[in-house]
Amino acid sequence: MRISFSPNNNPRVIIIQKLYGKFFNDDEKLIFPKHRFKKFIKDIVTGTIERNDVILDELNKNLGNEFTFSKMDKLFQVILKSATFEFLYKPNLSIKIIIKEYLNASNFFLESSQTKYLNALLDNIGKKLRSPNE
Repeated sequence: MRISFSPNNNPRVIIIQKLYGKFFNDDEKLIFPKHRFKKFIKDIVTGTIERNDVILDELNKNLGNEFTFSKMDKLFQVILKSATFEFLYKPNLSIKIIIKEYLNASNFFLESSQTKYLNALLDNIGKKLRSPNE
């Protein structure tokens, strides 16, 4: 069952769109229009961009040998980077909530089989990053 999402209402969809534009188009200017989650969106987008190197190190370390981050689909890369930022720097948010929100947002961009794959990746990374803390 596919649920329709409006990109105007889901903050994670906006985060994915902003990061995709910025990572794959250096000339992209980040503009954050009025939104009820504007502070959250801006925090995740700018934090992910600023800590890109740390996030990439964590992803490469935690994905395992069978996955090569640079060979993944660009949309997967953006979603994994932003979710990893939240796993690392938003300890007040539960892993399950972060994963659920990104899976809901990914329904806007991906097929259901890809969403299942993304779920496995996010679950794996989330458990490895948060296990010592929780």
